[in-house]
Amino acid sequence: MSDISADAPARPDDRTTSGYSYYVLGVLTLVYTFNFIDRQIIAILSPAIQEDLGLSDSMMGLLKGLAFAMLYTVMGIPIAWLADRWNRVSIVSASLAVWSGFTALSGFAANAAQLTLARIGVGIGEAGCSPPAHALISDYFPKERRASALSIYSLGIPFGQMFAFLAGGWVLQTFGWRNAFFIVGAPGVVLAIVMKLTVREPKRGALDGPAPATGVPAGAGPGALAPPPPPVSYAEGLKRLLSIPTYWGVTIGVTLASFTAYGIGLWVVDFYRRTYGLSYVEITTPLAFLNGAAYGLGAYLGGRIADRCARKDKGAYAWLPGAAMLVTIPAGVLNIWAPTPFWAFFWAAPFLLMIGFYLGPSFSLVQTLAPVRLRAMATAFFFLVLNLVALGFGPLWVGALSDFFAASHGDVTGLRIALTTLSIFSLASALVFFWTAKKVPADWEKATGEAAA
Repeated sequence: MSDISADAPARPDDRTTSGYSYYVLGVLTLVYTFNFIDRQIIAILSPAIQEDLGLSDSMMGLLKGLAFAMLYTVMGIPIAWLADRWNRVSIVSASLAVWSGFTALSGFAANAAQLTLARIGVGIGEAGCSPPAHALISDYFPKERRASALSIYSLGIPFGQMFAFLAGGWVLQTFGWRNAFFIVGAPGVVLAIVMKLTVREPKRGALDGPAPATGVPAGAGPGALAPPPPPVSYAEGLKRLLSIPTYWGVTIGVTLASFTAYGIGLWVVDFYRRTYGLSYVEITTPLAFLNGAAYGLGAYLGGRIADRCARKDKGAYAWLPGAAMLVTIPAGVLNIWAPTPFWAFFWAAPFLLMIGFYLGPSFSLVQTLAPVRLRAMATAFFFLVLNLVALGFGPLWVGALSDFFAASHGDVTGLRIALTTLSIFSLASALVFFWTAKKVPADWEKATGEAAA
């Protein structure tokens, strides 16, 4: 299948950032918001589904994580291969329609097997979101602004969780868990049509500056850009990517950080309901605003601060997320063992603020260090590892340990102990990020030709 981007509008065609670039970023952020609404909704509906279908914590951990992550991770690689060669706008639009449809179908599930199949369908659809979206953003924003742009895109995570908490809790309490799936799934299909009609496929690599001298045609003037490099095979592409130490460091650091984030995020409603006996609305309303404000602010500031600090030290793209992950450890433990709901919500704020810091800087490093024709694949392999381990096993880890400790400590304490063990992964993430910070300057200079401060 041919790459049609050469015939598509080439804008942005210089190193400036246009208003249309921000429109595209806004649309993609909204798409990512729907991505996390549909991903988070099962965590909000979890207690009601568990009661209605008679499922254990271990089974719910499977439904929240591994059932979704299996094909989400596997399908990401072939979809990324297609995205590096074909129209990325069409891929994201079609994927949005697919996962929104399967979210709505989840409301018809009569047992665990049917709900598992629906969650697998959601995972297949969502596999076509971030790899091509990251690559699109990298062709609308220069590398000096990518962490900021990708931090804005990453706001889809806290905003998606915020809207899922707001709508999910009220709909669940008013109309039941099945109708909640219908209501959050349908609007995504409409957004898919809007994106396909209004977003243009940009020229690949237009904002990456002059190509190496060997790639510029003879007789070209100063600053001339080389033609986009041809697509590469899976084997060659992965070989080049996996030879970059920073790529490995970011992949492992984000995987460990996300293990904590998914482990807590997909059990948070169960935690507040089981521990403090709160109603769904009493849980989801404060969590909605905490995710939108604290987590959203952290996601935004992570990219902005990293871009600013990186003017003097490119290692900031890694050591800043590492420092933030250290702060999540005491905040997370105080949140889990708080004696009252007030203090639990209070300590959730700094935890969510800091857990958002790694998103923009990490995504930016992956996109900048990867060759232009490997950007979607770079993100897909990154998400393959991240989601198979973190999303696939984070919720399952918590659910299984909760069942194990509940046998001797009761349901409430069992879940608290299980959630506390996630601090191990946060600490490991911080250490990996600090190691990665030492590798970034050399890898940055090799990939971009710019001397790293």
